[in-house]
Amino acid sequence: MSRGRPTRATVYRRLDTAITDLRDRLGGLPTPEEASAVWVDIWHLEAHHSTALEGNTLVLREVEQLLEQRRPVGRKPLKEYLEVQGYATAAQWVYAQGHDRQRHEHLIVLDELRHIHHLAMSPVWAVAPHEHATADESPGNFRRHDIAPFANGMTPPSWPLVEADLQQWVTEACNLATQVDDAPWPERVAEVHAAFERVHPFLDGNGRTGRLALNLILVRLGQPPVIVLKQQRPAYLGALAKADAGDPGPLGEIVARAITDNLHRFIIPSVAGPARMVPLPALVTPEVTLIALRHAARRGRLEAHQDADGTWRSSRRAVDRYLSTRFRRARPT
Repeated sequence: MSRGRPTRATVYRRLDTAITDLRDRLGGLPTPEEASAVWVDIWHLEAHHSTALEGNTLVLREVEQLLEQRRPVGRKPLKEYLEVQGYATAAQWVYAQGHDRQRHEHLIVLDELRHIHHLAMSPVWAVAPHEHATADESPGNFRRHDIAPFANGMTPPSWPLVEADLQQWVTEACNLATQVDDAPWPERVAEVHAAFERVHPFLDGNGRTGRLALNLILVRLGQPPVIVLKQQRPAYLGALAKADAGDPGPLGEIVARAITDNLHRFIIPSVAGPARMVPLPALVTPEVTLIALRHAARRGRLEAHQDADGTWRSSRRAVDRYLSTRFRRARPT
């Protein structure tokens, strides 16, 4: 029997395992001060992919150089550099606010949404404002125009209703901290994200602001931020449409996969010591793939053990020992 794409239930189970490791075994999400290099890598990727979802053409190398050197590299339009710079500034603010848990009793408040939009959109707005914007619709201010129906037929609320609808959204978002029901939690998070996009409170920049708001909520819940990759754009938009129609499952799966990827790629390796037993995906390097590690574990060539739920665990030290001997041939007797 061939092994295909993991089921949604498996994706959720793997996420729960990774979160349990982070919380119970590794002490929780590291702060930007404790793991600055990790958060910089996430920051670069998020600024690149989230703006690319909206049509920005800067490649990751150009984004990294822009954010590290504070100057444009390449020959792209100024508007595109300013889009990335604004998003990156907003993302840095989100990470800092998300980790400062003592100052915030709510997952998110209305003024934070406005501030996120202001930070993300002000730089590009200065040179390329929305063509229909009035003075009252500048970054940080709600739209005073109605929005045409989306491609899937869903129509955002009329502009006089935006603030009240958004306040209701804030209440629902804050309920994520305490509400428990039968729905998997990635799907509850996904529904909150989709609900923000349905309100579409700003004249422009709703996608970027919605993803930043989602990440503020996640970091305050002790989770890493979500990065929706630019190559996932069709699946992401399709999943948002399905959530609008009452099925948050596909979007919940995208959220769960993104959180798990960030946990295994960035967070767990940064906080796990060399002898700490962690899931194999957190031990993948450019020198060894996940498939190779699983194969070595099954054959007994990698010191590892398998949990009752099927999760293989090993340590960085064990992987280093395996890599030092993996190509060593047995001497003839």
